[in-house]
Amino acid sequence: MGLHPLEFSECYLDSPVFREKIKSHEAELDKTNRFIKELYKDGKNLINATKQLVLAQRKFAQSLGEFQFEYIGDAKTDDERCIDESLQEFSNFLKNLEDQRELMMRNITETLMKPLEKFRKEQLGSAKAERKKYEKETEKYYSSLEKLLNMSAKKKEPQLQEADSQVETIRQHFQEESLDYVCKLQEIQERKKFDCVEPMLAFFQTVFTFYHQGFELANDFNHYKKALQINIQNTRSRFEGTRVEVFELMKRIREVPQEYKQTSPISSEGYLYVQEKRPPPFGSSWVKRYCTFVKEQKILHMVTFDHRSGGKMGETESVTLKSCVRKTTDMLDRRFCLDIEITDRPGTVLTVQSLSEDDHKFWIHAMGGKEPAGQYLGKTYSKERGIDAQLNDVGLSFVKNAINAIETRGINDQGLYRVVGVSSKVQKLLSLMIDEKSNDVDLSTCEEWDVKTITSTLKLYLRSLPEPLMTYGLYKDFIAPAKGGSPESRSQAIHCLVHKLPEKNRLVLGLLLKHLATVAAHSKLNLMTVANLGVVFGPTLMRPQEDTVAAIMDLKFQNIVVEILIEQHEKIFGDVPGPSSPGLSAPTRQSKKLSVRQNRPLAVYNPKKVDLQTVSPTSPDVGSNSDEASLGSNESVSSQSTASGTHTSCKTTISTYLTEGKMNSLWFSTFNLCLSLCLSLSVSLSVSLSVSLSVSLSRAMAVYPCEAEHESELSFQVGAIFRAVVPSREPGWLEGELEGKKGLIPENYVEML
Repeated sequence: MGLHPLEFSECYLDSPVFREKIKSHEAELDKTNRFIKELYKDGKNLINATKQLVLAQRKFAQSLGEFQFEYIGDAKTDDERCIDESLQEFSNFLKNLEDQRELMMRNITETLMKPLEKFRKEQLGSAKAERKKYEKETEKYYSSLEKLLNMSAKKKEPQLQEADSQVETIRQHFQEESLDYVCKLQEIQERKKFDCVEPMLAFFQTVFTFYHQGFELANDFNHYKKALQINIQNTRSRFEGTRVEVFELMKRIREVPQEYKQTSPISSEGYLYVQEKRPPPFGSSWVKRYCTFVKEQKILHMVTFDHRSGGKMGETESVTLKSCVRKTTDMLDRRFCLDIEITDRPGTVLTVQSLSEDDHKFWIHAMGGKEPAGQYLGKTYSKERGIDAQLNDVGLSFVKNAINAIETRGINDQGLYRVVGVSSKVQKLLSLMIDEKSNDVDLSTCEEWDVKTITSTLKLYLRSLPEPLMTYGLYKDFIAPAKGGSPESRSQAIHCLVHKLPEKNRLVLGLLLKHLATVAAHSKLNLMTVANLGVVFGPTLMRPQEDTVAAIMDLKFQNIVVEILIEQHEKIFGDVPGPSSPGLSAPTRQSKKLSVRQNRPLAVYNPKKVDLQTVSPTSPDVGSNSDEASLGSNESVSSQSTASGTHTSCKTTISTYLTEGKMNSLWFSTFNLCLSLCLSLSVSLSVSLSVSLSVSLSRAMAVYPCEAEHESELSFQVGAIFRAVVPSREPGWLEGELEGKKGLIPENYVEML
């Protein structure tokens, strides 16, 4: 697993596990920082090395351009003249190549080096600055908290209130800084995916451009190279003839030297200060521990953790709670204290101190604690009541009303559903439309409500439902196919899931998706493509029950699901998946040619050898599980069977099959095998057998949709009726006719009629 998402809610608990998560994120950013610094250094070295290469190449080119052959004689042949000019051509080629290399180096600096350094300094640098502020605020908060908790309860009330107020202000500032820091960490973790890789992509594009330019230069040089090769070959040929003459001359000179003289890469949790008693005269000390109270077992786990010591975690101690009572300041000169009686050590009372009055009440409530007589535990809280939107006839009427108005008045409005209405007007319209007494307004003709207010009200209604349209229960199921699989398997899975929704949900969803498809059809004018609508309605139509950062990370998958629903709404809401569908996908189909289509798995039929002498079509319980197991376990044909015996058994099996008309998968497979063997043995089937065959296997109905993968196969939808169906020679397949076209049909995609 990768890095854990940092939940904003954890900023308020500030648990050791949360701090460990932050450390993991910080370590990853430190690693990224080191990587970019090292890459930048290597890039500089690469650029410097390339500059040195450029200088060396240019020096080499200069030398070539400056050199000129001297020829013997007072004139040059045409070949010799071309050879002489070739050094200047080589020099010009290298200079052009180095011009491109220098351009590449300048582009690398602009497209790779500067963006990486900018990301390191601006993003990673800002994270480092935020980290220092966070650590500073941590130190400040916990120091002030300890100072507050150590204050005497006998101080005057105004002093205590002032101290509480100061710590509360510091706490809020610390939590705000914590939220900002967590947000920053996760932002940079996401940004680095494109801010780091995009410059590298640009770098490689620059490199590829350089090599392409080199390729183009080579192409341009090609015609000269060929001509030069001819010049060289001619010169060499001439040389060979000349050399012979030279040796002859040398020979003669040797003979008469005097005449020729010449030279030559879970539960309730939070911090509590625990009183640890020491033997006299040392008294007691208060140790900060992160505590987790498991309510069902009444177990309190305590782990020592000090933020100021680099976040070092101590050992975990666990105790079983017997009772909890608030400790008054009359008994102990410290506020927010509790006495916890534990069962592990009878008679032992553990005194702990919470961090504030609210925290004190929280722990009393969590541990089922008691107040001293006459004491009031604290105020009660009530949940604010929101808009009472329901998926009922009134809601359905509003959805239809809104859709009709939008399509009538604003289907071509730019940014439809993206541009939002005024919040107060949206609330007012929704309250009006979900009120049975006043929801008879026809929005398509009412100019009081503009289109953006209607679109925003429709979205607000869907978001205000007690449960999203696509339900909490099916959320993970809808998300799963969007995270993997082929486009066909995603569509098929979502199709089946839509038909698992409650009827009213499916009805409203169908109306909405049909409308969104209409909106997308006008995207040239309203600019709301399917992808844009997916972004708007993904979190509106489906969401998890809990709002977490981890859930937010799934937004992109929600968008994908909505896009599929919009693009394929006619098929998804118009066709019902086959009633015998085993799960979310149709069965696999038999591959006719494994060498051509080896990615297709085998069908139901298992092509094991069968002893035809032992297969009796009239055996009891034909088609039962025991028969299938028996047939499947038969692995070899009797070695004593002859071609004649096989021929007789095959004919008997086929005849019995046709007579009894058994249509289960076992007999179909047996029939296929027998028919194939008969054909392979050149058995001539009688006319009556052919007639029986066409009668017994005349019709079949598709129970799954199928897309042909070969020109010899048929494509069909659920419910298609095939005629003239007969077994194919290929195991697992049938042959049949659909709408006048003949072809192969996967055997386990149909039911015989």
